[in-house]
Amino acid sequence: MWRGINIAMLNNVSCQLRQPGLPDVTAHEYLVNIREGRDVLMKHTLILVGADKGGVGKTTTSRALLDFLARKNIMARAFDTENPRGTLHRFYPGITEIIDLQNVADQMKLLDTIETAPVKVSVVDLKAGNLMNALDIFSRIGVLDAAAAGDFNLALVHVVGPSIASLDEMGEVTKYTKNMSYVVAKNFINETNFFEWDNRTYQKYFAKLADAREIEIPKLNEMAYEQVDLAGVTFSDFVANRNAKGAAGKFSFVLRGYVRKWMSDLDAELERLDLIKNLLEASKTPAVETAD
Repeated sequence: MWRGINIAMLNNVSCQLRQPGLPDVTAHEYLVNIREGRDVLMKHTLILVGADKGGVGKTTTSRALLDFLARKNIMARAFDTENPRGTLHRFYPGITEIIDLQNVADQMKLLDTIETAPVKVSVVDLKAGNLMNALDIFSRIGVLDAAAAGDFNLALVHVVGPSIASLDEMGEVTKYTKNMSYVVAKNFINETNFFEWDNRTYQKYFAKLADAREIEIPKLNEMAYEQVDLAGVTFSDFVANRNAKGAAGKFSFVLRGYVRKWMSDLDAELERLDLIKNLLEASKTPAVETAD
């Protein structure tokens, strides 16, 4: 028998985790994960996805990240701070909770459950224009200090657009990013041209960002992106031709091909990050101790 494992609890957890676009996790499979040291023995990783400017593809980046983790069999939960509408929640209702980050009770839903959560990755989609405020809240209640002490891993995926304002934004967050994985994501998904960025100016800003890493969210065909959005499904479900209810869809072969190629290109970008490398490695690390 496994130490401290409640089978009824695990069955309940497996029901919560079962949703389109994610692995169909049963209690037995979760126990196998425990035996093989996956997820359960990982230190929790809290990933913030944010931008202080709207319209730069922040929620799309959160969706892409959750899709990537699911395809790598890394179970995650998500928090959508776009209260009360919840755009991320529309695509991942089974694992996403809508919260108000200004509300102390909602802060507790996210942070007080880090040690007890059945999954070891939390993705927080920060409301547009709320990045600096969120970082300030986390600083004041000790989240940054706890991450620095090694209680959990903390990462920020900072989605930026082509404007000089985004460069200024990068400079403003540096006082918070010392003890976290800081990723600058340049989003080209809607064929954005970073025309305002003189390369010399950009390098000057980027040089100030200690230990920052950069990725590019590749361009996705506009019609394909719109069809995924209208369908309200994950990128993986769209490619697999499954609708929001998990039944066979009627999505275009051509558009599915565009999304498939985009996912492959994005995977290559994500897999360059130490943040992702560490998650992939930790998810397959053998358990140190098991019980009969």
